[in-house]
Amino acid sequence: MPDRAPQPVDRQLPTEEARDLISLVRDIAQQEIVPKAAEDEDAGRFPRELFTLLSRSGLLGLPYDSEYGGGDQPYEVYLQVLEELAAARLTVGLGVSVHSLASYALAAYGTKEQQVEHLPAMLGGGMLGAYCLSEPHSGSDAAALRTRAVRDGDAWVITGTKAWITHGGIADFYTVMARTGEEGPRGITAFLVPGDAPGLSAAPPEKKMGMKGSPTAQVHFDGVRVGDDRRIGEEGQGLAIALSALDSGRLGIAACAIGVAQAALDEALAYATERRQFGKPIADFQGLRFMLADMATQIEAGRALYLAAARLRDAGRPFAMQAAMAKLHCTDTAMRVTTDAVQILGGYGYTADFPAERYMREAKVLQIVEGTNQIQRMVIARHLVGPGGR
Repeated sequence: MPDRAPQPVDRQLPTEEARDLISLVRDIAQQEIVPKAAEDEDAGRFPRELFTLLSRSGLLGLPYDSEYGGGDQPYEVYLQVLEELAAARLTVGLGVSVHSLASYALAAYGTKEQQVEHLPAMLGGGMLGAYCLSEPHSGSDAAALRTRAVRDGDAWVITGTKAWITHGGIADFYTVMARTGEEGPRGITAFLVPGDAPGLSAAPPEKKMGMKGSPTAQVHFDGVRVGDDRRIGEEGQGLAIALSALDSGRLGIAACAIGVAQAALDEALAYATERRQFGKPIADFQGLRFMLADMATQIEAGRALYLAAARLRDAGRPFAMQAAMAKLHCTDTAMRVTTDAVQILGGYGYTADFPAERYMREAKVLQIVEGTNQIQRMVIARHLVGPGGR
């Protein structure tokens, strides 16, 4: 079947610098990511060299201050970069989003001294981060976490296990939420833990349905000792920091979801315009034309929703509800669109010879990570009508 190259998304970008940035990302995606994406995902290979390249290209710290090695880009631009990367390979797009999430606590709540010491390496020095909130017994109920940090002089000793950690076992630094005080949300504190800290180890990566190239693992803290200079924010402020980070992180997941959906639509369009049945391309049949139209409409709506939330964030306005809406809508859209793409490809869609089945498997996790879509509905309803009963 002849190749039908997908048309690049026509983006409305605020500056010429942003347009140049998107061009750079597209070049990297086509030259360095796409050619090996299917093979490396199938083999479960994590592309650490790509993250080194992205760091050298200034793409790992885009939404952060250039004073510390960031890119000074608004979220409106950063999220569209994520979308382009995720369309090329979700392991890369999601990995950049998680790294940004892991960097957020220090960038937003760290002291000037902490930021000067750590952020340049985190944002542009080739380091890769991980975000440690979830535990085996506390996922959606983050305030119930059990990992504990005990004060010992001018240091803290951290003991416990974190679960479902993207980049677990390979990260250079971990942003860790640990209990330092009373039970519940007010007893949690944030820490920046080096990846090579004595007592830190990771379990073998989970065997996942999709995103096999992105390691997800439990991370164990067996008496890990960190100085008080690695405590982020005030004691007891950790959960507030974590939830603030997740508001922004959910926008990253939304953008990644639209990237995967766009890649699936491109694949479906290529197949439908080339595949002939009954003497004409199957794209000429009304049933498939309507499917493609619905897929494209859902993607455009999702892109508009996450960008609207990003612009609120960039303007310094509240955006938590809109972030939850974007995460909910965009990830549900990715699941619908990728499922329809498999259907359009028919039997070929169910084989690994085409990427549609990979997109479908990858889309599923986006409805789960950084707050399940059921949690997003709770967040939205809380903003609309208050806390409510349980």
